[in-house]
Amino acid sequence: MMNELPLDQVRTLLAVVDEGTFDAAAAALHVTPSAVSQRIKALEQRTGRVLLQRTKPVRPTDSGAVLVRYARQLARLERDARDALGMSGAGEPTRVSVAVNADSLATWFLDALTEVPGLGFELRREDEDHTAALLREGLVMAAVTGSAEPVPGCSVRPLGRLRYLPVAAPELAARLPSGPLSEALGALPVMVFDDKDDLQDAFVRGLGGTGAGPVRHYVPTSEGFAESVARGLGWGMVPESQAEPLLAAGRVVPLAAGRWLDVALYWQQWRLDSPALAALAEAVSATAARALRR
Repeated sequence: MMNELPLDQVRTLLAVVDEGTFDAAAAALHVTPSAVSQRIKALEQRTGRVLLQRTKPVRPTDSGAVLVRYARQLARLERDARDALGMSGAGEPTRVSVAVNADSLATWFLDALTEVPGLGFELRREDEDHTAALLREGLVMAAVTGSAEPVPGCSVRPLGRLRYLPVAAPELAARLPSGPLSEALGALPVMVFDDKDDLQDAFVRGLGGTGAGPVRHYVPTSEGFAESVARGLGWGMVPESQAEPLLAAGRVVPLAAGRWLDVALYWQQWRLDSPALAALAEAVSATAARALRR
């Protein structure tokens, strides 16, 4: 029937996306490139949609991404069934791929992983406002994300709020000019994680300004970011759990007493009856309840 999705065609689509070319997919599937091309063409005819961008490497279209995610979910269910039947290879762990933002990874997320022994984790670091895209593309099974809107085929639950404090090294804070803080911060160099990091600008906008200053230093690791602030390279929004020991040691000082920025975090995962995903979700939720603000 034309409304069916043949498994061999769906798996071939996944292989093409993962391998990057039709020839590489053919080698991985032990079939000819012509067979791969015919399966993809047949699947596109069944769905009435173009599923692949014929680029190098090949990339799925929006419609193709839906089927790629479906194919990965089928593979996950097959692995779970093999595990339940005792058909997995000896010593072969169940692998779970997760997207997580750098600050969660550096402050609380690893504690959750230690609560679920026996699994193999594949972590992908991405900004919390962009991790949902990896779920949408089927590249991960679950994600810590800043989006409360569930990705199609996924469930979502709130985790809590990660609090950020505006701090700077004492010698840098002493250089703040007089006047409104929203304007004074523009005179100081500022730390930025990467091009997707809007926290510093958002904080200044919350004070009534237009954004942080033009002198910016980019440090794309959570630990390196906090250390750069402590060394006086620039001011920045540092996660509370990282800022507190620096404040206690006098290495940084608060720039705005009683002011902070909270980022709401959510857990999204494929809506599958997977024991591995369920166990990880419970561990993440329990750890977040202890580490994050409600």
